[in-house]
Amino acid sequence: MDLAARLEEIVGTANVLTGDAIGDDYAHDETLTATPTTPAHVVRPGSADEVAAVLTAAAEAGVPVTARGSGSGLSGSAVPREDGILVSFERMNEILEIDTVNHVAVVQPGVTLTELEAATAEVGMVYPVYPGELSASLGGNVNTNAGGMRAVKYGVTRHHVLGLEAVLPTGETIRTGGKFVKASTGYDLTQLIVGSEGTLALVTEAILKLQPRMTEQATVLAPFPDLASVATAVPKVVGSGIGALILEYIDALTMGAITYTADLQLGVPDEVKEKSQAYLVVMLENNSAQRLAEDVEAVGELLSELGALDVYSLPGGAARKLIEAREKAFFTAKGAGADDIIDTVLPRAALPEFFAKVLEIAQGSQTLVVGCGHAGDGNVHLAVFQKDAEVRHRVLHDLFSAGMALGGAISGEHGIGREKKQHFLDLEDPAKIELMKRIKQAFDPRGILNPGVLFDA
Repeated sequence: MDLAARLEEIVGTANVLTGDAIGDDYAHDETLTATPTTPAHVVRPGSADEVAAVLTAAAEAGVPVTARGSGSGLSGSAVPREDGILVSFERMNEILEIDTVNHVAVVQPGVTLTELEAATAEVGMVYPVYPGELSASLGGNVNTNAGGMRAVKYGVTRHHVLGLEAVLPTGETIRTGGKFVKASTGYDLTQLIVGSEGTLALVTEAILKLQPRMTEQATVLAPFPDLASVATAVPKVVGSGIGALILEYIDALTMGAITYTADLQLGVPDEVKEKSQAYLVVMLENNSAQRLAEDVEAVGELLSELGALDVYSLPGGAARKLIEAREKAFFTAKGAGADDIIDTVLPRAALPEFFAKVLEIAQGSQTLVVGCGHAGDGNVHLAVFQKDAEVRHRVLHDLFSAGMALGGAISGEHGIGREKKQHFLDLEDPAKIELMKRIKQAFDPRGILNPGVLFDA
């Protein structure tokens, strides 16, 4: 029996696509630089057992396998191999349980953030990881350890994944963790799989920690005369104890682009805009309107003391539109012709020095580098406008190198995938890379899961 027939036997003829039946969406994710690739087969399993059977068949045939959620990734890790199988989790999209006693949700990988948000809202709870693209799937978020704007208060995906069901490339199914918040029982396989970009196992179920949903929110906007002032202010805002839900920086060029695209007026006078090179957005939440108002007043006073040109408390509609526009900054940059987007991360205290290095690298290479980011946790998103591929590669290398020299890492939430792999291999500690390769070999002895992601195939 050939592979296509065997796959049809496992998941049903309607759930195996080949040739012209494979739509363009399956060939790419949102990475700007990756080349779309149509796989030999698209398989849409409906259960963990079917995933296990698909991986068993792939291993026996020596065929590479790539997992796909919503395709919203930015590293190329969901781009399939042309000779391989793309496993799409679109049919495995059930919220299996919302447990209000243990404060957890149990979901299949195809569930989107939008769907989980609606389900948790009904019971007064929230899954607080907020990477911005709410059409993203939970499976994709787990695979890339997605972060987002709320990480400054709640952390990233790995802080909310309590357990997993995962299928190994050998066809074995394992369960890790559970509905408990701590354990000291052997290696933490849950956290090893989180962020592994589909190279170790295929996640078929996740147990996610939920939080109580706050009822009141307020947003403060503070323009600053330069990016260094914003970067210097961020650690002091975090250390104030106010407990911001969102703490974002946006440089003036990016702010102009996203507000123009969203047709958004924020009430900042022209004379203040002319003096502003960067903005800090602080969102606060509480269950008490009075306490929230006190926090808004306190953060406004603090920002003024830290050098803000002015402080604006945004009305609800404008605040929502600004956050939505910030979430879509990637698409704004893409529409403006950005050639790459990176998301390096470093300690908050190192932000001023890093921004100075960014300016130096940009000017030295005649490259436009603009951006915004989750300043509260040091995650910097930069749009790079440089058409020359060789120059752009050097610019990215220098940016990543500068961040790592300050105690940072190449990627804070988008992952390495295929597109940042060479920088990762060139700049990371060789001993760590060799250890990761040995872990990969232990999980995937045939090397079928996402070959070419993180390491050379």
